[in-house]
Amino acid sequence: MKKWMSGALAIVSVGALTLALPATAEAAPPSAAAQAPSVSWGSCASFGDSGPGLVRAGAQCARVKVPLDYAKPRGTKITIAISRVKHTVARSKYQGGVLVNPGGPGGSGLGLSRLGGAIPKNAGAAYDWIGFDPRGVGQSAPAVSCDPSYGGYDRPRYEPSTTEIRDAWFARTNAYTTACAEKNGPILDHLTTRDVAKDLDQIRIALGQKRINYYGFSYGTYLGQVYSSLFPSHVRRMIFDGTVDPRDVWYQGNLNQNEPFDKNVNRWFAWIARYDDVYHLGTTTRAVRNLFYDTQEKLYDEPVADADGNRLGGSEWNDSFLYAGYYQSTWTDLAQVFSDFVNQGDVASLKAAYLDASGYGDDNGYAVYLGVQCTDAAWPTSWEKWARDNWALDAIAPFETWANAWYNEPCRHWPAKAHQPVRVKGAKSTSVLMINETYDAATPYPGSIEVRKRYPGARLVAVSGGTTHSGSLGGNACTDNRIADYLLTGKLPRRVSGNRADVVCQPLPQPVPEQATARTQSATPAPSELRQQMQRDAIRP
Repeated sequence: MKKWMSGALAIVSVGALTLALPATAEAAPPSAAAQAPSVSWGSCASFGDSGPGLVRAGAQCARVKVPLDYAKPRGTKITIAISRVKHTVARSKYQGGVLVNPGGPGGSGLGLSRLGGAIPKNAGAAYDWIGFDPRGVGQSAPAVSCDPSYGGYDRPRYEPSTTEIRDAWFARTNAYTTACAEKNGPILDHLTTRDVAKDLDQIRIALGQKRINYYGFSYGTYLGQVYSSLFPSHVRRMIFDGTVDPRDVWYQGNLNQNEPFDKNVNRWFAWIARYDDVYHLGTTTRAVRNLFYDTQEKLYDEPVADADGNRLGGSEWNDSFLYAGYYQSTWTDLAQVFSDFVNQGDVASLKAAYLDASGYGDDNGYAVYLGVQCTDAAWPTSWEKWARDNWALDAIAPFETWANAWYNEPCRHWPAKAHQPVRVKGAKSTSVLMINETYDAATPYPGSIEVRKRYPGARLVAVSGGTTHSGSLGGNACTDNRIADYLLTGKLPRRVSGNRADVVCQPLPQPVPEQATARTQSATPAPSELRQQMQRDAIRP
């Protein structure tokens, strides 16, 4: 499950790998040299919401023209918006460019050219950091949108316990896919991860680099897998944080998220119970959990209205707390929202949490998310299968199962052809550093084990017991220093035998409410401003 609207949560969904294409490097068209893309750097001031921050960081921006359809390289062109923060070391110590993708799919990465400043040991200074909005996203053109008001307030109950509820959701999702077909034209047929990987190679050519470095979060790890499978000789170093399981793109992968999300939210409930003197929501996990779901039921029966008359019901309640399953850094703020609503009737804070999680009012990220996932691989068209699979999961993992299902249900009738996924093979990729927290719900840990098996040159750093999704550069020295060392020298940990992690780190401590700071516990270090921005904006698998 991701945000309903703007740039998909660094959370990526994961799903079922069906038929696959060979993972050979794809030849450029015969006239590629004459069509080689170029780049002309200029100001970032006009590059949307990311512009001011990029200007302050001294970044440069540009637009790279790429084929809409790579089968017709001389045909219609689209543009990919890119940004660059240049290296600051001597030319003799320069190590090339790093392309960064925040996840989604559908997440804007234009602002991530600033990421080098978050690398410890000044390791980012040896690189040019390249952010980009993938095709269809943000400042790239055309940008995909279907209905910015989709999502909204007082939506039907998530669990389709009656035919009326099910049909109400069908009406909503069918209207959305109809709008997508009417408003976007041929780009819907060219949003696959394969297409985006080819765009990456066009950016590489425009930058004049023989090989690229790459840093992918969440879905960005799958993009890196596809790129290195198609163009293995064009890869230097790669970092994957929160690794997608390539066996599961994408239907099964979304199902695979639901149990881990439920477990993480129950961990949050247990944490809240520990601080009942602060939040007054119950002294046991069961008591907090029951209060959470009882409140949801009351809101389904009688939604509350905000100052503008918008009604928030049980579905909005559920979405307001989604980030608790992603990032433990959100636990204190969301627990306060929960407490303030239950104990004081604070609707304004609940609405703010809902808007933060949903990104209501801009469906670009959501539309691209669907455009990629629905066409990367075929989805089941039988509602009976969807119902059977999701009811079985709902019985053991109610928090996110049906919310996730309805988020993805447009793929059952998406108005563009589904393709066969790229066969991910990493035998020719000699250098990959992988990070994954073992309780990551958005990209469950078995995905990292699978990718490690496919990439003999990969090393996996596991954060044992960590619940945060794609949390590297968030203050954990055990992971972050290894990233710095890898970027500085290419050094990887020793690869151990068996299907397991090569290095095991401890997670950051759980947060402590300000009201409880007198206790003898240490609070979680706050993530950097940039990482917090990524966590908010990356829809983020």
